[in-house]
Amino acid sequence: MYEERLTLRPPAAADEAELLRIHSSEAVARWWDLPEDGFPWTDEPQAQRLVIELDGEIVGLIQYLEEASPRFRHASVDLFLDPAVHGRGIGTEAVRRVVSHLVGERGHHRITIDPAAENAPAIRCYEKAGFKPVGVMRAYELEPGGEKWRDGLLMELLVGPRAGSPQLKDIG
Repeated sequence: MYEERLTLRPPAAADEAELLRIHSSEAVARWWDLPEDGFPWTDEPQAQRLVIELDGEIVGLIQYLEEASPRFRHASVDLFLDPAVHGRGIGTEAVRRVVSHLVGERGHHRITIDPAAENAPAIRCYEKAGFKPVGVMRAYELEPGGEKWRDGLLMELLVGPRAGSPQLKDIG
């Protein structure tokens, strides 16, 4: 449906205002908090960030981090979307593409994602992309405003010969 119309690309300076608008929206800031000064360039410089475009319009951002230590090698993914495009499968498609890159080109066998435990729409999105719940991380992060701790749901996607794990063809 969106495969041909969806593009993932590195951010450019001209993207900053639109990414800030989306990130600052109530529906995104509820989970991500308000953007740090210098976003999208400075708050997680080790993250690889990609702008999500639909038909040439910016609709969000997806990022991944890689643990390079051979003993613990894995990657993690996170994203946000403009509330105007929520519920249309765009997030699932973006996650699938990044997972395909991380597995096929970067050699990862395990990808994690950690939405807030009460963020049911995000959890459904990640399940559609092949992620499975692993467990609840209690008092995992401070809610925006820093007054209350909320739980996170650790989810992972394993690829390879392990029984029950999807193969690359199943997620890409």
